[in-house]
Amino acid sequence: MIRQLLKRATGVLLAASTLVAAFAPLSLAYAEEQKKFKIYLSLSYSGNNWMSETANIIKALAKTPPYDQMVELTEVISGTDPQAQIAAYESMIDAGADGIISFPISPTALNRVVKRGCDRGVKFFMYDATITESCAYNVSYISAGFGENTAQALVNALDGKGKIFLVRGVPGTSVDKRHTDGAKAIFAKYPGIQIVSEYYGMWDDRISQQETAKALAAFPDVDGIWAQLGEAGTLNAVAERGGKMIPITGENMNGFRLGLLNEDYIKRGLKGVSAGSPPSTAGYAFKMMMEVLTKQRKLDPVSIEYPLPWATSDEIKICDGAKIVDGCNVFDAKLVPQGFSTVIHDDVLLPEIDLRAALKGIPMDGMTIQPLPEEFVVARPEPGINCQRCEAPADHYKLTKVQPTVLP
Repeated sequence: MIRQLLKRATGVLLAASTLVAAFAPLSLAYAEEQKKFKIYLSLSYSGNNWMSETANIIKALAKTPPYDQMVELTEVISGTDPQAQIAAYESMIDAGADGIISFPISPTALNRVVKRGCDRGVKFFMYDATITESCAYNVSYISAGFGENTAQALVNALDGKGKIFLVRGVPGTSVDKRHTDGAKAIFAKYPGIQIVSEYYGMWDDRISQQETAKALAAFPDVDGIWAQLGEAGTLNAVAERGGKMIPITGENMNGFRLGLLNEDYIKRGLKGVSAGSPPSTAGYAFKMMMEVLTKQRKLDPVSIEYPLPWATSDEIKICDGAKIVDGCNVFDAKLVPQGFSTVIHDDVLLPEIDLRAALKGIPMDGMTIQPLPEEFVVARPEPGINCQRCEAPADHYKLTKVQPTVLP
């Protein structure tokens, strides 16, 4: 993973980030001398395993020394209505929040209240989804190219022609918009690719399965599926109709990754790529926020890119029980639900998190918070996604994980 944090074409921010005391670990003495930081965890949409995992990862970190002596954490769930999250932010600001770590429901609707909070000294750290208010910190893989890379992988699998479904996420979010825009930019290059059904799976495996079954009934001759989170349900719908299976690209749900290892599915024609939203982004954002609040890191508001997970079928490896070692990246079905998102740990960025932490919010035994690397990748400008008055780069939908095997 460390190689993904080294200098890349997107650029690495160095000047604006200076770590104090050469990343010396936070001392318990320092923690004991300070008042506890009042931190709020603001969730919007909360109807899937992924969102529960991100909350549990943050809770586990808040209970890990020395943060356990430094953090007073309060969780608030406001739902999919932007006005409800705005009201939640207002209450947190008025209650004296030091920091708000949040999955924002809209890239623009929250800007005004966030700016008010920033003016009162509140540090806003958004994870996974992003906003365009410049005083907030965005920590996300959203600019890492999930949409375009998975779309090209599907095009390659179909030799540039065929009927496909687009399974989208939660409408109105920056994540769904950026992923879909990137995918459609690739599909538009191939006249032989036809999007015959586009629908919202709400990042939920159950809803995705229901909606995919409906689409299959209407278009039984579909050749491939491009899916956002919820893809374990999408795979189930295809498998349960019997007969031939088709290429599917998705995120990193446990059920989907196990499906890509299923010998029967492979014989029936399943192939695919597992990429997508890592719950570990939330932990990375929380640690970054704490380094800023504790003055371990001097950092102006910025959009930070988390590396895009990427695993082809031959790169998927089942973990030995609950241990995340030796590059394993999927768990036995008896340990986690099929909708569990598997990218919860990183040896460099998030060594403090194990399976129990992601499932229950319980910190790892004997673990202390490890400092983040000094360098990180600055996210590419995404107009209307992570910046307001900005222009997209000329190579906006540049492929980074896969290259075309068939020309447009």
